[in-house]
Amino acid sequence: MNETTPKTGKSVDITRILKLLPHRYPFLLIDKLVDLNGEESGTAIKNVTMNEPFFQGHFPGRPVMPGVLLVEAMAQAAGAIVLEHLGDAHAGKLVFFMSIDKARFRRPVVPGDTVHFHVKLSQKRPPVWKYWAEAHVDGKKVAEAEIGAMLMDEKGA
Repeated sequence: MNETTPKTGKSVDITRILKLLPHRYPFLLIDKLVDLNGEESGTAIKNVTMNEPFFQGHFPGRPVMPGVLLVEAMAQAAGAIVLEHLGDAHAGKLVFFMSIDKARFRRPVVPGDTVHFHVKLSQKRPPVWKYWAEAHVDGKKVAEAEIGAMLMDEKGA
């Protein structure tokens, strides 16, 4: 990610994320949005704790956050950024995950980590948005992927 991307400094707390996204525990995988730049870019933060339900089985004695959940968190970050940018006029819309390309996993994410999901718009043709996403822990890249999503009404139209 280009660290010189202009940032607005705008952030979104968990209360607003709950209004933007339909996801709920245990599947809501982002805690906060920061450094928002409209729909162009932003960063979602996930504080990973041992209390996450997936650690019970992935893996007992060596807890590791599943890679598919890192990708899902990237998609949630991108969706929340789009919906925050579009505003309350788009309340009730759902963001459906359409594609994942170029996914790479570089190191495990474990309890105690804080993951920063940096997402940057790579293509837009409403109702479809594509974002390049990178997950970082302590400044080191742990995963990356290109995420595609479509904005739809709850009824699918």
